[in-house]
Amino acid sequence: MKEIRDILKNRILILDGAMGTMIQEHKLDEDAYRGKEFANYESSLKGNNDLLSITQPKIIEDIHYQYLMAGADIIETNTFNANSISQSDYNLDDHVFEMNFQSAQIAKNAVKRFNKNNKDRKFVCGSIGPTNRTASMSPKVEDLSFRNVTFDELYDTYYEQVDGLVKGGVDLLMIETIFDTLNCKAAIIAINDYLTNHSLDIPLMISVTIVDKSGRTLSGQTLEAFWHTIKFSNPLSVGINCALGITDMKYYIAELSKIADTLVSAHPNAGLPNELGEYDDSPEFMAKEISNLASNGYLNIIGGCCGTTPKHIKAIKEKVLNEAPRIVPIIDYQTSFAGLEPFIFRENINFVNIGERTNVTGSSIFKKLILNDNYDKALNVAKEQIDNGAQIIDVNMDEGMLDSEKAMETFLRFISADPNISKVPIMIDSSKWSVLKEGLKNIQGKPIVNSISLKEGEDEFIKHAEIVKKFGAAVIVMAFDEKGQAETIDRKVNICKRAYDILVNKINFDPKDIIFDPNIFAVATGIEEHNPFALNYIEACKEIKLKCPGAHISGGVSNLSFSFRGNNAVREAMHSIFLYHAINSGMDMGIVNAGQIVVYDKIDKQLSKLITDIIFNKDSEGTEKLLEFSQSFKKDYKKKENTQEWRSYDIEKRIEYALVEGIDEYIDNDAEEARLHLKNAIDVIEGPLMNGMNVVGDLFGQGKMFLPQVVKSARVMKKAVNHLTPFIDKKKTRASKKILLATVKGDVHDIGKNIVKVVLECNGFEVIDLGVMVPANIILDTAKKEKVDMIGLSGLITPSLDEMIDVAKEMENQKFDIPVLIGGATTSKKHTAIKINPEYSSGIIHVHDASKSVSVSQKLMSEKKSVFKNEINEEYEKLKDSYNNNKATKLISLEEARKNKFICDWDNYNPTKPTFEGVKYYDNIPAEEIVDYIDWTPFFNAWGFNSRYPKVLENDKTKNEAQKLFDDGTALLDQAIKEKWFDAKATIGFFPANSSGDDIILHNKQLNLYNLRQQIAKRGKKPNYCLSDFIAPIDSGKKDWIGGFAVTAGFNVEKIGQDFADNNDDYKSIMIKVLGDRIAEALAEKMHEKVRTELWGYSKNECLNNKDLIKEKYVGIRPAPGYPSCPDHSEKLALFDLLDIANNSKLKLTESYAVYPASSVSGWYFSHPDSRYFGISRIDEEQLIDYADRKKMEKERLIKIFPQVIDL
Repeated sequence: MKEIRDILKNRILILDGAMGTMIQEHKLDEDAYRGKEFANYESSLKGNNDLLSITQPKIIEDIHYQYLMAGADIIETNTFNANSISQSDYNLDDHVFEMNFQSAQIAKNAVKRFNKNNKDRKFVCGSIGPTNRTASMSPKVEDLSFRNVTFDELYDTYYEQVDGLVKGGVDLLMIETIFDTLNCKAAIIAINDYLTNHSLDIPLMISVTIVDKSGRTLSGQTLEAFWHTIKFSNPLSVGINCALGITDMKYYIAELSKIADTLVSAHPNAGLPNELGEYDDSPEFMAKEISNLASNGYLNIIGGCCGTTPKHIKAIKEKVLNEAPRIVPIIDYQTSFAGLEPFIFRENINFVNIGERTNVTGSSIFKKLILNDNYDKALNVAKEQIDNGAQIIDVNMDEGMLDSEKAMETFLRFISADPNISKVPIMIDSSKWSVLKEGLKNIQGKPIVNSISLKEGEDEFIKHAEIVKKFGAAVIVMAFDEKGQAETIDRKVNICKRAYDILVNKINFDPKDIIFDPNIFAVATGIEEHNPFALNYIEACKEIKLKCPGAHISGGVSNLSFSFRGNNAVREAMHSIFLYHAINSGMDMGIVNAGQIVVYDKIDKQLSKLITDIIFNKDSEGTEKLLEFSQSFKKDYKKKENTQEWRSYDIEKRIEYALVEGIDEYIDNDAEEARLHLKNAIDVIEGPLMNGMNVVGDLFGQGKMFLPQVVKSARVMKKAVNHLTPFIDKKKTRASKKILLATVKGDVHDIGKNIVKVVLECNGFEVIDLGVMVPANIILDTAKKEKVDMIGLSGLITPSLDEMIDVAKEMENQKFDIPVLIGGATTSKKHTAIKINPEYSSGIIHVHDASKSVSVSQKLMSEKKSVFKNEINEEYEKLKDSYNNNKATKLISLEEARKNKFICDWDNYNPTKPTFEGVKYYDNIPAEEIVDYIDWTPFFNAWGFNSRYPKVLENDKTKNEAQKLFDDGTALLDQAIKEKWFDAKATIGFFPANSSGDDIILHNKQLNLYNLRQQIAKRGKKPNYCLSDFIAPIDSGKKDWIGGFAVTAGFNVEKIGQDFADNNDDYKSIMIKVLGDRIAEALAEKMHEKVRTELWGYSKNECLNNKDLIKEKYVGIRPAPGYPSCPDHSEKLALFDLLDIANNSKLKLTESYAVYPASSVSGWYFSHPDSRYFGISRIDEEQLIDYADRKKMEKERLIKIFPQVIDL
């Protein structure tokens, strides 16, 4: 229906409120519910509200009319339970069609009545409730496979209900109060089938119920997983209703608005029921909260659920009347699957591990358990796969002695009862279509069907693919056609391309949901024809990736080594080596035993060569050589012995020494010895361990230890505590002060926060670290739950400043009374004083660096904390006064600033043409080619050393520890280079450009780049710079160019850092991230040099060393969006689009425009010899409005992106 879509582009539409609440006001008795029609009915009918559409139509019509008069644009039919499953409780399932038909007619009549005096367009929406049964959960705890409703029964129920609603004349349909996504899928499929069968187009609204602050449905699915499961239905809107009031629901509405590329709706309850079952949120309160959501651009449709009345709807209408509707984002989704949680095939994932052991044809243990109906124990096989790293579970029940359809249904139902398994997506694996279809009917998330093929011809292939698409599932397509399985490269590629064209062009299947299996066959079988099988697969992967864009490639890896079954060491090595090469050729998924993958570099060199020769078919005698070698192949482990003098110290001194020196080799044994000596584990922690950490803290406070050493000490401490934890008597523990740390929403940077965490833990604080990109509601809910004493917020990018303000505001709203620490590279004492502190009354303290965090935190927890807070507030007031006194005289008008722009003599300057136009992508850049460009000063700064390199190594006070840090850093860097931890990539582009005022016009791309201009009054003849000044004006007649770049150290940095952290090695975890940042910056420097001397070539004769590069002695500049000369982070969107980042280096922008992974750098290239770096410190509202108009972006949104420069 085009009409409602057009209206929704221009304003927020109002949904009506609760029907049940209004019916309750009539206090109807049994006779009223029965009416004349059911006066002599054998069952009690009181409480069956849907029946009132037949027995009391005037009451229902009057309620609709009241909502229309209150301002509702959409009214819902009185049919929430008008389905045969729910009505069977009253024995009224034969009257379902009549209930729905009459309800729709009543609502249409109410609209006609309203339109007698008012011509506003109103819509009737058919309400489809969830039924009172669930397809994903068993009502019998003793039988996890039992269901009181099947998918097919749900489908029939919904189809019947839709028939009555549509024939009654509804304009829209809404599946609402969804607590089980499998029920929802049955409704979606029934609706789509009905509309297709009747050639109708009726928009579908979908609304899920988040049951509590866990952010999940009743059946356990997260909001994001729910969206990725149902987005195949292409709904008019997706929303949230019921269970929560607006206070708790608002966080999830905000989340949904960011992940959904369709309209967003909400109809919250009027709060939560009180002790009397009543709802306490007043119309005014709800309206105010909803208005805030609307003003933030989160809503398209808003109404009310339980407890709301026409008064609520009227108040909401008045508040949102002038608010602009949410702009539906255009989102280029990554491939996604879902269990209870989403699995997004993000750019940092190069391979998806599909667990193979829940397969009766591949695991004798699993087969035996299933044949014996021991499904409980069979779940352990799935758990083990997930624990070992499987991201998806493959389930196969193809066994001659099994009822495969029943076994698949039973096991999937058992899985759904275990959230530790059902959190991951399921791959339904069978050669029988009936089994695959049964699987689809028993999974609430978005599964993968394994598999379909062209074996039985195109018609059957299309039929099966359409059913998979109907369920919103992804599909594996085998390289198998009418002639059989493909063995050669050409056959593999041609079959996959043929299938791809059919799926994409004939049935509009999303390419990202297509996974090809080009057949992995056994090699080293002794049969010569089998020798090229592995190589054929690898080569086919390359061509399939090129010819089938968007699709993925998988395969059953264990098939490869079938001839070596019984020799697991060789099989594991074969799998790892094959995967190494296949992944580099385009394979990005695989069915493997997740617990039996060995590290490629750890494989015996001789074994590795023999296997590699077999895989690449290099040696005709390879099989015999491998067989011979495998007989004697054994793993060898060597242990080091270490005898140092300090090992003879008494136990307390040994522990202290280990902590101070950061030696963890013996700490488990020492901690155990101390426990046996002191009789109690907690006494060891609060005695020798804390005494040792106190020594560390004292030395750090005295400047005799440095941050790197403290982090090493913390590693030792953690290891000791982990050993002692099982022995701790909780009753004897003493409470320590607790602080919550988080990098705020939209920001992925965490090095500084991680250092602060370690330093605080070393000084006796208990730290709860929520990680990065943490929403405000999670921060505050966790703070309440954990009863923390302080909150620490960290951020590196400027939009994080505004997020910190939002957190402070919400803390004030929720009446928190604990202090907040603010830290991070873009934060400042001035910004904290002026922008954040006024929003929160219980203490906001800016912490300059990690070394100050302990003293600040200790003061805030001391008896004199009020004195300290007062001192801070006094200092902040002085900063505010100073700022206010200075700012009035320093800004000039935008017109004056533009008149004072930088002037170039364009008549006598001809811009250099780059060697190419467009984009070039550089992959797998060796790190050894980058290291010479590293600027080591920021490396030391990150660890708390303030001197520049190399002076930091010469300073008498710092040189010893700085040298140790440098040695550790370079050693880890050498290891990272040797083991290829970095995956350095660079994307470079050059584009014809001219300037027009403050903007830069890219002619070929029909795109403008927007810039701000300095507005500070300048002394003498200094200009007010803008980046556009360095590009030839359009009226100069000169052709000019602008360059763009994005570089990264790769996606492995964060994973390796997390691996170190998981092993309690915070020192190396932080170290690798610091090194990753240095590699990214060094790569940016290296590529800029290449641009200047080769790719653009405007400075071909440049001869600069690294010291010169660090001092920026080169010609031209490379400013980055979000930094001083172009503070608008959102310009990265244009940059990433120009460079086609999604299809090359695959970097990603967060909602606050931080680049992921964090060890990445992006920006622009300017070649003009007079171009220079400058800062925009403040602009006024005049320039903000002008910039917003040029960019066609809301002023309020820009304020959130670069708040630090705006002077309102």
